[in-house]
Amino acid sequence: VQLQASGGGLVQAGDSLRLSCAVSVVAFSGYTVSWFRQAPGKEREFVSALKRYNSNPFYADSVKGRFVMSRDNARNMVYLQMNSLKPEDTAVYYCAADRQVISSSLFTPSSYDYWGQGTLVTVSS
Repeated sequence: VQLQASGGGLVQAGDSLRLSCAVSVVAFSGYTVSWFRQAPGKEREFVSALKRYNSNPFYADSVKGRFVMSRDNARNMVYLQMNSLKPEDTAVYYCAADRQVISSSLFTPSSYDYWGQGTLVTVSS
């Protein structure tokens, strides 16, 4: 399983950005996919997740109402639309996938076996 994240960049506060993650795997719809982020000097934190066979995303409170996660199972793609960006959203964003993630473990990085390389999002004030 290979994941390739893209779409990061430098934006100003209030701007929008869309991240993409291409997932090379057979039967992609059977994988739970998530976005995490890691700011300098901080631990990796959960951003959003879409469970396999489920179309209702989960979001961290810090991004709820601003970020929208989606997936295209026909194209093996995952997206994160980020709106109303804030300087505190600055981080490297990672997409992750796994076939067996229980609901209580969605927010834990160690629950995922497969990770993309990360894409840097910088939000200036």
